[in-house]
Amino acid sequence: MSIYCGTDIIEVSRIKEKISENNLFKQKIFSENEINDIEKSNNESVKSQRYAGRFACKEAIYKAMSKILISEKYSPSFLDVEIINDNVYRRRPYINILNSKLQDIFNKYNINIDISISHIEDNAVAMAIVNAEKE
Repeated sequence: MSIYCGTDIIEVSRIKEKISENNLFKQKIFSENEINDIEKSNNESVKSQRYAGRFACKEAIYKAMSKILISEKYSPSFLDVEIINDNVYRRRPYINILNSKLQDIFNKYNINIDISISHIEDNAVAMAIVNAEKE
């Protein structure tokens, strides 16, 4: 078994600016489920923090998986995965894979990923731990 780690940190203001400048930015980075979940909040500051957190999480996932993705000659898109919060375990985030080729890679390597996201007013940070059975 192999274990890989990825982390990412981003300034919330950068994501907020991108969304303000270009409404298509959201559709290029976030799934419909992610957008709908985040937009439920009435607090604009929290929305920006949550968008930034999910962005950082996707970056962390792909950083952790980079060795496998390179060996498979696969270049991921932000829309290949979505980060959803589990309603059972105190809204703990988990990954939903949306791309069949990426799902095939997950199956081939028997990949399990644990993720964590934190954010405050100015910054969002995420970490991904990948367990894979083969290299």
